[in-house]
Amino acid sequence: MEGGKGIAVSNGESSGAWAATGGVGTFSGVNADSYDENGNIIPLAYQGRTRRDRHEELLAYAIQGGIAQARIAHDVSGGEGRLHMNVLWEMGGAERVLRGVLGGAKGLIHGVTCGAGMPYKIAEISAEYGVYYYPIVSSARAFRALWKRAYHKFPEWLGGVVYEDPWRAGGHNGLSNSEDPNVPEDPRPRVAELRKVMNDLGLNSVPIVMAGGVWYMRDWADWIEDPDVAPVAFQFGTRPLLTQESPISKEWKTRLLTLEEGDIFLNKFSPTGFYSSAVRNPFLRELKGRSDRQIAFVEEAEGDLHHEFKIGARGRQIFVTASDKALAEKWVSEGYTDGLRTPDSTVIFVSAEKSKEIQKDQSDCMGCLSQCQFSNWAQNEAATTGRRPDPRSYCIQKTLQDIVHGDPVDDQLMFAGHNAFKFKDDPFYSNGFIPTVKELIDRLHTGD
Repeated sequence: MEGGKGIAVSNGESSGAWAATGGVGTFSGVNADSYDENGNIIPLAYQGRTRRDRHEELLAYAIQGGIAQARIAHDVSGGEGRLHMNVLWEMGGAERVLRGVLGGAKGLIHGVTCGAGMPYKIAEISAEYGVYYYPIVSSARAFRALWKRAYHKFPEWLGGVVYEDPWRAGGHNGLSNSEDPNVPEDPRPRVAELRKVMNDLGLNSVPIVMAGGVWYMRDWADWIEDPDVAPVAFQFGTRPLLTQESPISKEWKTRLLTLEEGDIFLNKFSPTGFYSSAVRNPFLRELKGRSDRQIAFVEEAEGDLHHEFKIGARGRQIFVTASDKALAEKWVSEGYTDGLRTPDSTVIFVSAEKSKEIQKDQSDCMGCLSQCQFSNWAQNEAATTGRRPDPRSYCIQKTLQDIVHGDPVDDQLMFAGHNAFKFKDDPFYSNGFIPTVKELIDRLHTGD
């Protein structure tokens, strides 16, 4: 299986080519690209003055793009293999986008993979359109909860359960509060636990799809007939990035060939609240700098927080400790002149230019997530979380759109699975070789 990668990174061309080899190709249904009559990508330009208006435009774009990619994938596949659509349950309007694409591309999509949250309704929606659903989970406990609440009503449409390793997969990862992001666990006991739960529920013949950290098939050969985990399939998310059909830029592909072990790491800057796995670059270093330049404050002096400090264009008065006041004065002298308040009663210090960018991105919010920490958007009647927007985060839709459509990779968020550093030393990619999807699939069949 090809792992779906959002915001047009897995599209109809790449997923159709994967399916054409007899595999399962997966295109992203998250803000997918659509095209004009000349085949040019239609840029996302929002006219609405309110978030709610822009949100409606976003959903229209998403449905139009998803249908377009499904049609392309179907044509490229030549009717071979299987085609899946990948969606994030936490994306804004997930249910409407799913129904819009599945209805508009009826008969072209065989399955839906869905993670990033607890996608209870994915079973009902998939069954409604006669397609299989493949929930993405990171623990047996999560699947049991989904089954008890909803999936037991639609067992015949459960095509498989994707176990996504929360330490090794790219993009957003399902680490729980009890799990240490710096201490990866062996996936086999976790998958065996998932298989036991599934077998106890009568799902013995439903495959588990191992995702995250899968590079060479030879590393997983002993799983294939292991009764503790089988039947099992394998999903490749990172390796398909480096193919001729992959839509990412030449710069991005070249960067993948240079990564070292340790260049990919889990961070907690995403506005979703999830950990995410991405390449350590200037974009993430700037976010780390924001959080590092952070002090606690109160609006009325109390205890050690009784030293006056002024922030903002109006010179609003806050109170901080003596040591934090000294730090703030140092950061201001270094050019980080603007203090921005966070929802956790702290202030971060950024340059005036960065401050304007942050505030503009927040005001331009179009509700791409069901709930966003960066803009305080919430997909409910009030359309707000009631919390202050968090300037330590970023507009995820903007950066992912920018990188996939050609912006310099060092200036944007670059998701990658933990094993992306293997591109550099894998002999298959010697001398900068970039295979076609078919050449990659043929290579995988050798075990390498």
